[in-house]
Amino acid sequence: MDERKREIYTYEAKWPVYGMNWSIRGDKPFRLALGSFLEDYTNKIEVVQLNEETEVFECKGMFDHPYPTTKIMWVPDRKGERPDLLGTTGDYMRIWEVGEDGGIQLRSLLNNNKNSEFCAPLTSFDWNETDPNILGTSSIDTTCTIWDVERQQARTQLIAHDKEVYDIAFARGTDIFASVGADGSVRMFDLRNLEHSTIIYETPGLVPLLRLAWNKQDSNYLATMPMDSQKAIILDIRVPSVPAAELNGHSAALNSLAWAPHSSCHICTAGDDKQALIWDLSQMPKPVEDPILAYQAEAEINQLQWSTLQPDWIAIAFGSKMQILRV
Repeated sequence: MDERKREIYTYEAKWPVYGMNWSIRGDKPFRLALGSFLEDYTNKIEVVQLNEETEVFECKGMFDHPYPTTKIMWVPDRKGERPDLLGTTGDYMRIWEVGEDGGIQLRSLLNNNKNSEFCAPLTSFDWNETDPNILGTSSIDTTCTIWDVERQQARTQLIAHDKEVYDIAFARGTDIFASVGADGSVRMFDLRNLEHSTIIYETPGLVPLLRLAWNKQDSNYLATMPMDSQKAIILDIRVPSVPAAELNGHSAALNSLAWAPHSSCHICTAGDDKQALIWDLSQMPKPVEDPILAYQAEAEINQLQWSTLQPDWIAIAFGSKMQILRV
């Protein structure tokens, strides 16, 4: 085998790709789940894995999903001690199980609104890495719900924002999580005391915040991005209300951001300017002027994921293509 393996591998789906996530299991390297973005009720989820011999991505399973997924995430179980689970949000939170034979079955549908035939769509969710029996969902109905995965029950549901909630993320550990939404605020919660929340940041003019990522190596730092904005905002929870840094390297709106899973001072951003940029934040509080790496894709990048299992690989999605890049 050539020691200098390829730096880029590309997979072309049969539909536009939006949902995307790297598997974390040590025995399943280079495996990702991809979700379609079709303006139909029936959408698709496909599990693909790179065959390292042939250097080609192979489909390991595909199944139908109602509506496009707003988020896909594999259970954070690196050792493979739990069933091989995949979570998705859309109209509901669903958990799927990948069998030994590659067959994929619906394991649970989490619905906390049993008395109504209507559901408030879920915008995102996050699986707690420290305790994978906990996950949190965010909804357009202003609430976040914390779930007990094994019992398939809501542990608590709280009104998190004044308007729609667009994203939710856990810090390292089991108790602290944060959310962002259409009211332009970042709010922090503690599962041990849900009577109170802390507003860490509000955008000038209360511009909606779309995405939130928590630094898993240094829990003092969060990243978020305003709607239709070319910049990412880095927040230090010890200094609320003032950004620790603003990353101004894109020439069109941001769509996605991801912290390096293995470094506390690196983050990647991607957007409609077809660029994925990696930033080094180690000089903060000095201004972060320029990215240290830039990759130009063929089209607007809709999704970006940094592999926890293989941290020198980043995945991006544009059009119907998914590409993994060695960084």
